[in-house]
Amino acid sequence: MNIKIQYIVKLILLVLLALNCNNEQIVKGNTMDDSKQYKIKIVGQDTTLYATLQDTPTTRDFISLLPLDLELKDYAGTEKVSDLPKKLTTKNAPAGYDPSVGDITYYAPWGNLAIFYKDFGYASGLINLGKIEQGIQELSSKNSLNVSIMLVE
Repeated sequence: MNIKIQYIVKLILLVLLALNCNNEQIVKGNTMDDSKQYKIKIVGQDTTLYATLQDTPTTRDFISLLPLDLELKDYAGTEKVSDLPKKLTTKNAPAGYDPSVGDITYYAPWGNLAIFYKDFGYASGLINLGKIEQGIQELSSKNSLNVSIMLVE
């Protein structure tokens, strides 16, 4: 093989290796540690929903607030939102998130909890906390809902 081709092949391999390392860092920064998860329940007047939260600094900060009594208000016919008693940490959080049905998220710019009952597009400042396992349709009415959120031991 001539020297130019060897150089180009080595350069391509180095670039691919660098991209792979960066990709792993991005994935680790945007996903949760599957080795530890938290179970919560969201109890409303006529419903109990269970969710799994993944282990991130933002999630741990949220869990430190539990138990919580919140009024979930409908927002844009897509999600239920509620202010939290304090802003949560965004340490190691991604710049944004593309939520899907059942996702429990934290919207950092407003400092609120957002639970999606419809798909939505990518939003800057949105941080995924976890997912409701079943029954999300219970949140799909336009009415506000008073709930208690607690950690399940």
